[in-house]
Amino acid sequence: MGGRNNKRKQHLPLPIELEKVTGKVTKAIYDKMKHDQARDLKKKTAALSQTATGSGRKRAAPAAQSSATPKKQKQQPAKRKPAAKSEPEPESESEPESEEADDSDEEIMADGPDDGWDNAPLESDSEMSDSDDESLDEFDSDDDERVTQQPLSLLSDDSEEEEDNDNDDDDDDDDDDDVGGGGVEPYDEFDTDDDEPVTFRDMEKRSRKLDAQRAEDAEMADMELQDQGQAATSEREIFELPSESQVEAEKEAPLDLAQVQMRIQEIIRVLNNFGDLRDPSRSRNDYMDQLKRDMCFYYGYNEFLMEKLLQLFTVSEAVEFFEANEVARPVTIRTNTLKTRRRDLAQALINRGVNLDPIGKWTKVGLTIFDSPVPVGATPEYMAGHYMIQAASSFLPVMALGPQENEKVLDMSAAPGGKTTYCSALMKNTGMMVANDANKEREKALVANIHRLGVSNAIVCNYDGREFPKVMGGFDRVLLDAPCSGTGVISKDASVKTNKGPEDFSMLTHLQKELILSAIDSVNADSATGGFVVYSTCSVTVDEDEAVVNYALSKRPNVKLVETGLDFGRPGFTSFRGQSFHHSLSLTRRFYPHAHNMDGFFVAKFKKISNKVQVGDKQVVPAGSGAKLKQKKKNKN
Repeated sequence: MGGRNNKRKQHLPLPIELEKVTGKVTKAIYDKMKHDQARDLKKKTAALSQTATGSGRKRAAPAAQSSATPKKQKQQPAKRKPAAKSEPEPESESEPESEEADDSDEEIMADGPDDGWDNAPLESDSEMSDSDDESLDEFDSDDDERVTQQPLSLLSDDSEEEEDNDNDDDDDDDDDDDVGGGGVEPYDEFDTDDDEPVTFRDMEKRSRKLDAQRAEDAEMADMELQDQGQAATSEREIFELPSESQVEAEKEAPLDLAQVQMRIQEIIRVLNNFGDLRDPSRSRNDYMDQLKRDMCFYYGYNEFLMEKLLQLFTVSEAVEFFEANEVARPVTIRTNTLKTRRRDLAQALINRGVNLDPIGKWTKVGLTIFDSPVPVGATPEYMAGHYMIQAASSFLPVMALGPQENEKVLDMSAAPGGKTTYCSALMKNTGMMVANDANKEREKALVANIHRLGVSNAIVCNYDGREFPKVMGGFDRVLLDAPCSGTGVISKDASVKTNKGPEDFSMLTHLQKELILSAIDSVNADSATGGFVVYSTCSVTVDEDEAVVNYALSKRPNVKLVETGLDFGRPGFTSFRGQSFHHSLSLTRRFYPHAHNMDGFFVAKFKKISNKVQVGDKQVVPAGSGAKLKQKKKNKN
């Protein structure tokens, strides 16, 4: 493009037709065309009079500025809107001006200012064909376009002098052309496109917009500072606990839930920043007592269970735990790998309109059901035993146990059969799976699920788990999902909130301690592949979890805790409210509904290293253990 502006290298102008065909129309030429069109429209009265009279006024200066403008522009002195497409005038009206422009071509080329525009003369009307009009259609203004103003950098001093000379000849257009200087159009508030170059006419509007934006930003900043100041002031305000008389009055006329919830939030705020927000006349216990009363009323727990659960968490996390217990856990199913694969099962259920997803990366057989047009427990796939409706948390103890093929495995509390059938699937129906449950009524569901899922290596029995070492022993692995308070499954059984008291926990912990000793004694430490015991509960209280495991370690020194193989979950407590447990209890795993989106659960895995138990100065082999049976066989031989 620089060669076209260099008069020494190019003596003749490039024809507009060739310029359009080769696509070399520059943006400068295009902007100049638009600028001249807008100016000519405002001078339409003078242009029409000049065309009609043929005054022959010499327009050397305008021609110098508009020499690169196509002939089509000079054929448009008729009325039009700035954004409307131009219509050509009759050829007879434009001839005088065209001839005059042709006569002055050489003079313009020689004396025209070097202002960045290509000062080529315009073509005559005879050279302007219909194809020229069509090829310029892409530059015509549509209804939604605005006139583009000439950039400031291209308004040279010479062109400004020529524009002033032309304005002196036409007094009627003085006011229109001199606004802003240099022949720039009057300011149009609608012609302020941010993508266009900054011009004189929109500079003022842009400045006003920037000033308004700065004022608005300053106002918003002041308001934000005021809000922060108010928030800081409110945080420093001391929350006043209700007096004893108010507490007694609330027992007779309780507050509504919204007021209680607000007070819970205020107390939690104070407890989280107790040093700065406390009432000097109140102790931390006063705040905790009021918090327990309010949360018991709001969530419906008895005071004993509320206090026991609050001891497990910080006050903020305790609220999350209680809120999670108010929401049902997702429905999950386990694929029965004895009959199908998870991919095939998922596709079959999707074809029935079931919305599902894998539970997570930690399991290869679990699916989460989000929505189903049919009951999940009534599909043909369910009836055929392709899956088991089972909570995700009950996968965990079986995964930790890891039964192998051709092993002898005991499930001491098997009903309704989810964990038993999972073990059989992992064993691929080999070995022997003993499914025991002390409740005969619950065994009906156990037997039904064993048949439906196609388990063929299971033996169902009805014994008290505490008798099992005497009834049968020598197992490679034992799974004990002990009876518990159910504090981890409150979302399924809300009655736990009120029907569990100190006597229930005392009875349950005693039973759990007896069962875990029986499970340890039933395992054969000499097993080539096993010798493992998994203890699990659907409770989150320390009394039923870490305390029971610590008791087993103290009573059976021939076992030790090992890794569960579960790569998520929180470590168990090694100390709790003044109680110190064995350091290996950090290998156990805790699961919470608010943290893992599954029922609260506890899992611990033991490895039996010897069949002999140290009793005083002697080592005794418990009755029913595999080692004692093996010794009897040797004596008979």
